[in-house]
Amino acid sequence: MTPAKSEPPGVFARALSIRTSRHTELKDVTAEVEKVVRESGCAEGVCYLYVPHTTAGVLINEGADPAVARDIEATLDRLVPHAGAYLHAEGNADSHIKTALVGSSETVWIEGSALSLGRWQAIFFAEFDGPRTRELRVKVIFDRP
Repeated sequence: MTPAKSEPPGVFARALSIRTSRHTELKDVTAEVEKVVRESGCAEGVCYLYVPHTTAGVLINEGADPAVARDIEATLDRLVPHAGAYLHAEGNADSHIKTALVGSSETVWIEGSALSLGRWQAIFFAEFDGPRTRELRVKVIFDRP
């Protein structure tokens, strides 16, 4: 985890290093993001998540049953197969399309010094061109600095 440059009062930012192991992989990063929120000392605010890559993203979905993430991976691979009649010459057009569908940012409220996720929700780093080491940027904005 890397500290960001000096931030103004009421702002806390970190960049998390995420290592993936498969071409398409939803990796639960909830604990890592929760750690950043705890380190920030924020009681009430907003946590912004951003992935600065064109072939990876971030999403929130059920984390209690790992089969849900695997089902999402399999469905995305079926809907947007790796091999296809794509014009993009680098061989990873499917990865760009999957990222366009999933998105590269999420916002989570912070309440009572914790992420305000639903009972079954988890934060997933969405890898579509792995395995690789990637970056997930986390920025906490305090309601009252």
